[in-house]
Amino acid sequence: MPQSDPVFTVEPIGYVENTCNDLLEPGLIRTLESRIILKPEWVEGLWKLEEHKQILIVFYFHRLAGESTELIQHMRGKPDQPQKGIFALRSPRRPNSIGVTEVDLLKIEGNILTVTGLDAVNGTPVLDIKPVRRK
Repeated sequence: MPQSDPVFTVEPIGYVENTCNDLLEPGLIRTLESRIILKPEWVEGLWKLEEHKQILIVFYFHRLAGESTELIQHMRGKPDQPQKGIFALRSPRRPNSIGVTEVDLLKIEGNILTVTGLDAVNGTPVLDIKPVRRK
């Protein structure tokens, strides 16, 4: 057990660009086509990513950062839905405001990845991209 909690920072490698400027139902946002605009210094890291049909996008819920996190929440934030612990939900209201979504990779053009299935709004900082591994 560490003597003190480590403090660390992360830097976005890019950002999300889509037509969703408001927080919508995740199901609605996922129907949109989104573009991941990668910073130029990370483009070389995309080499052979097109071999993967699905990728994971790790991002920062920047519009919710700093909000309090309730450990027990209603699914989808709706009072008529069952409650669960935060770690049993995909709620954006999390201790570290980090989101991870599996998306379909449609194409890569230079520093731009076009995807569907992403539940992040326009301007969301992207922290990492990883291929989905199937067993």
